[in-house]
Amino acid sequence: MTADLQEGPRIARGPVDSAERALAPDLARGAMLLFIALANAAGYFLASAPGVETDPQGLERHYNVFMVEFVHARAFPLFAIMFGYGLVQLARRQERAGADPGQVRSVLLRRGVWLTVFGAVHGVLLYSGDFLGAYGLIGIAFTLILLQRSDKVHRFAPWYLAVGLVYVLVLAAMALASLGSGATSAVSVTAFPSVRAATYLDSVAERAAEWPVHTLTLLPMILMVWVGSWAARRRVLEEPARHLRLLGFAAVGGLAIALSAGLPMALHSGGFIEVGADATAPVRMLYETSGFFGGVGYVALFGLLAHALTRGRKAPGAVVTAVSALGQRSLTGYLFQSVAWLVLAMPFTFALGDRVGSPLLVSGACAVLVWLASVVGAELMRRGGYRGPAETLLRRLVYGRR
Repeated sequence: MTADLQEGPRIARGPVDSAERALAPDLARGAMLLFIALANAAGYFLASAPGVETDPQGLERHYNVFMVEFVHARAFPLFAIMFGYGLVQLARRQERAGADPGQVRSVLLRRGVWLTVFGAVHGVLLYSGDFLGAYGLIGIAFTLILLQRSDKVHRFAPWYLAVGLVYVLVLAAMALASLGSGATSAVSVTAFPSVRAATYLDSVAERAAEWPVHTLTLLPMILMVWVGSWAARRRVLEEPARHLRLLGFAAVGGLAIALSAGLPMALHSGGFIEVGADATAPVRMLYETSGFFGGVGYVALFGLLAHALTRGRKAPGAVVTAVSALGQRSLTGYLFQSVAWLVLAMPFTFALGDRVGSPLLVSGACAVLVWLASVVGAELMRRGGYRGPAETLLRRLVYGRR
């Protein structure tokens, strides 16, 4: 790897052009940034992961259910899958332009290294729940171990879904067996100390300790990335018309598994059922593990939506175009959100969570407004012919000045 990096980017071509982009990946990233905003804002305003109100009242009970069923642990797997999809797309474009395997590997390794750097800066300065660092490390490992392997190797990727389903069923059995045992327990959340820091420098110190641990826990996402690369090798999202049966099965099956397996945690977080202390751990693990199927379902759903929107070569409408513009600038949109939470939620800034009656509900309102602002900003950049600033910087670092 060191030799590849020292050689510099011997690149056959630069980044992807706008005309080469498929609608489904960009639409999925842009739309699901709303769910990322909802999840991260709740974590920031409540200083916990997942961001749910542990003593919900009124509308908070229903919002907790919505967040656990549809958002928490369900949004980020989509981006892991799309990351793997994008790795194959990037490699394919380089190969078609005449790049040899060494050149392709060099580009992807540089991209992985710089994503890791982006993640470290983002994780320490803004938000320790960062995913960029993990994507960078996974991208390096995937490039070295799996990317250029044969179809005989990659055909095993979908079997991760079967193994995951068996694990979900085992967890479901454990959760059901222990639901009525032990004293009633509060919903399980993990504290988020950096969000409660009194000063910015204190928060940086907390995040410097939190980010490496969080990043290491995300490395098993390489399996989700592998599934995404398998789909990209078959051009599932670029050519959805050829894969409608697969997309339909994945959308229905993935979301059905995620919603049913997450239901005990959702109802418990909303105060609609009581869960004994012995069942708390398996109920939370069941909801977290099943989230990958939610990611698969969401990806497939956007594939079907993109097919419907472009059938007959129809041009997408203004809203779809704007959301897709955000998807093309998803790195900028993601970082913009973290700046917003730092400004809106921290004790040394506006501290909105401490000034309102329901930090959970105000987090949702802020998330929607921040996401809408990012959509508007992305559309203005699209009309002006500008890439997002974060994308521009990353591409300059990876590709040089071409």
